[in-house]
Amino acid sequence: MITLPPDPHDIEHDQQRGDRAHFLQVFLSQRSQMEALVSRRVGCRATAADLVQDLFLRFWRRPLVQVEELSTYLLRCAGNIAIDHLRSEGTRGRASEGLMVEPTDGDGSGPQAALEAGNDLRNVEAALRALPERTRQIFLLNRIHGRKYAEIAKAMGLSQSAVEKHMMRALEACKASLREPDPCTPGKAP
Repeated sequence: MITLPPDPHDIEHDQQRGDRAHFLQVFLSQRSQMEALVSRRVGCRATAADLVQDLFLRFWRRPLVQVEELSTYLLRCAGNIAIDHLRSEGTRGRASEGLMVEPTDGDGSGPQAALEAGNDLRNVEAALRALPERTRQIFLLNRIHGRKYAEIAKAMGLSQSAVEKHMMRALEACKASLREPDPCTPGKAP
């Protein structure tokens, strides 16, 4: 009886099946930690469960990538997906609130006012991006998602006083960004 060497395609297929089984095992063992992390950041358990499920589907549908420590990588990805969600919610919230500049009677109308409003918005967004991650998250949870300071403190494991300090820092950065002239656009004459 002659035995043929294993087909490289079969070996590759068995390897992929083993990789997927390992991924599934690690993912399921980390799922509760990932959901807790995402829930703290977005402030909603149901949304956290949905986001972690979306994360699973993203990984399952694409070829698996070899990483040194899969559990750490998954937790980092869960944190990133929470941040992405907060950003998209912020964008959606601004669009639905109609932050488009509407012309008003008097000096505040016209292309110049729209240009200035656009510059102000860009300055505020840049100031928010420059904030430490925790401060930015607290600001988004309060101003975009309408969470109260006590809710944010409980969700993030902070004191309410710490949340208030983070909010003061974020608001001061926003105010400062509006006081500073945009270096790309010429200033108005006094």
